[in-house]
Amino acid sequence: MNTYLETMDFEKMFDRYGWDYNDLDEIIKIIQDPSAAYQYAMDVIKDRWPEAEQIVIQNSWTAYKYAKDVIKDKWPEAEPIIMQNSLAACWYARYVIKDRWLEAEPVIMKDLVTAYNYANDVIKDRWPEAEPIIMQNSWIAYQYATDVIKGRWLEAEPVIMKDPMAAHSYTKDVINKAK
Repeated sequence: MNTYLETMDFEKMFDRYGWDYNDLDEIIKIIQDPSAAYQYAMDVIKDRWPEAEQIVIQNSWTAYKYAKDVIKDKWPEAEPIIMQNSLAACWYARYVIKDRWLEAEPVIMKDLVTAYNYANDVIKDRWPEAEPIIMQNSWIAYQYATDVIKGRWLEAEPVIMKDPMAAHSYTKDVINKAK
């Protein structure tokens, strides 16, 4: 057993959750896997599983899901882990914080698709700091112009026009509608 498992009071957990001692091996497997521990808390316990939170918090995506689906609120202890993954941080801001997460924005803007989603779904407005990253991809730049700016994005037009599909869609959906 690892050190973390050696510190757990399994007898108390078995009493608390009504577990059968014949399931000990399966419980030990679950409590060592962040995803399995999250799923178990969500589907079986249907509440926080404090004894497993040290395991859940080891993975940014599972920590985000645990905060959203199990705690149903912010999980400050997990935020440094969650913000290591741009998508987990974006979704945590959108579905848990329900507002901008300024501390995580440098990580979120490292991925151009996530930066676009954060601007569109969380900020719900232009995100000038991330625009140089967003405009690195013609299709994402087109979507940003259409969904976020809701009009022409002159700075990104040279990039958008390099991709025939993005250029066609941009011309049809943005330029021609602006006339």
